[in-house]
Amino acid sequence: MKIGFIGGGNMASAIIGGMIEKKVYDSNQVMASGKDAVSLENLHNKYGIEVTEDNAVIMEQCDVVFLSVKPQILPYVITEIAPMVKKEQLFISIAAGKTIAWIENEFGKEIKLVRVMPNTPALVGEGCTGICANERVSASELDLAKTVFDSCGTSYLVPEHLMDVVGAASGSGPAFVFMFMEAMADAAVMGGMPRDLAYKMVAQTVLGSGKLMLETEKHPGMLKDMVCSPGGTTICGVKVLEEAGMRGAIMGALDSCVQKSKKI
Repeated sequence: MKIGFIGGGNMASAIIGGMIEKKVYDSNQVMASGKDAVSLENLHNKYGIEVTEDNAVIMEQCDVVFLSVKPQILPYVITEIAPMVKKEQLFISIAAGKTIAWIENEFGKEIKLVRVMPNTPALVGEGCTGICANERVSASELDLAKTVFDSCGTSYLVPEHLMDVVGAASGSGPAFVFMFMEAMADAAVMGGMPRDLAYKMVAQTVLGSGKLMLETEKHPGMLKDMVCSPGGTTICGVKVLEEAGMRGAIMGALDSCVQKSKKI
């Protein structure tokens, strides 16, 4: 089995790192192509994989081909590689907003296609990925894709009509979490805490809160209530956030992401 990546950016690096570090595939089974020589050199030096600037090499040698380029670049890549497609090749696209039907139409032929939406925490092995596939993908091939993305976090099989929502919640979501963390740290600094300590404490608080929710499987409202003692400090802060429309702003932000994704 040979795995190839067309595009060698951060997300490709995260996926490759997960596969190799979790021993899903050996470095000699993985290749990457791209136009950024520096990125390719970094992938080669870090993971020991073969790299090339020629996408045709990937198409000729690889059984599984990751389309790991930006959505706006994908049409040009597909135009280049479509004549080289082999019948049994499996394609895995990470391009936001590009549907299975759109990608199939661009290829102009029947292909085995998995569509995924990963997120940047995959860079540290804590990614959250949504996965769907067309009808030509077998159960074992879908398992292959899931195993790959489980190696750099956690993955979930979802119907394609939810992929834009996946992109908003887990794909764009980290940006909103980081904004929240930055604001919390700024408040801590305003209260006199050194900034480096503020960032560490806020990051650990967010990490711990997420783990608590996952491991207890309790409703987030219940976990929030556990912190809000009667007449205490936390409920005062909750009141301020409610008055500022925090929930509505977050819901509006994610809905905006969903609508944009549908137009890409």
